[in-house]
Amino acid sequence: MELKNTKLHAPLQLAPLGPVNGHHAAPGDWGPLDAAELEAVALNIEASLRVYTSHHFFSWTQGLLQNLIPHEILICSLRGGDGNLSLVESFSTAAAEAEPFDRLYIQEPGLGERLVREWEENLYQPLALDAAGLAPESALSREFARIGASRLVAHGTYDTSGRMTSFFIFAGSAVDANPRRTRLVEILVPFLHAAWVRTKVSLSGEAGAHADAHAGARDLLTEREREVLKWVYLGKSNIEIGLILGISPLTVKNHVQEILRRLNVQNRAQAVGKAFSLHILSC
Repeated sequence: MELKNTKLHAPLQLAPLGPVNGHHAAPGDWGPLDAAELEAVALNIEASLRVYTSHHFFSWTQGLLQNLIPHEILICSLRGGDGNLSLVESFSTAAAEAEPFDRLYIQEPGLGERLVREWEENLYQPLALDAAGLAPESALSREFARIGASRLVAHGTYDTSGRMTSFFIFAGSAVDANPRRTRLVEILVPFLHAAWVRTKVSLSGEAGAHADAHAGARDLLTEREREVLKWVYLGKSNIEIGLILGISPLTVKNHVQEILRRLNVQNRAQAVGKAFSLHILSC
């Protein structure tokens, strides 16, 4: 993959982590996780082990994981054997917002490289920083600003030679960069890496097996349900969908509940993600 160079000179501004003013908090500053945090971590680890497809990954990261690590955008990047980025994907609860971020991340390799370098110099501890501190001339920074994603937490995985293998960026207005939150990121990123990579192996190994299933996937929903789901994807409320389709909000709610049941998901965001993976919805 050929990547365009981007010159970014200003140093990245790391956000202070609680009372610690260095690059990272010492383990003793974190304190033990409380019972609720331990339960949430266990639930997320268990959920990650059930991820085998892209819609599984979307449902987990934009559902249960988001409850523990709030974010509007999750950017995932993978380094190939040649040392260059081999894959970048973005995930968001606002599905229409996700696509530009992976494209911009690829187009501005200098920014990603600097984040990784800061992470390595930070002794492979999670980075916490303000999005505005990335680079004012960066299109990615402007896109973060456009959706109000003012805070970032970034962390990755590395191989035995200490080189980055994968790198993940959580961005959003509610991203909490205190030491306890970054510790949760550090605990869960290895499982995030394993789950994401597993979806790539699964997709390549099972493409033929799932071809017939995808071909008939549209039959899972009625024409009206597909219409309702399209407006859900576009961010419309039940009242707005009702006005558009000329039906009551209660009828819309019933359609949404039936969509969730038919797609075997728990919320509207998961329904949209699974519908895209099954080609029921398309951009």
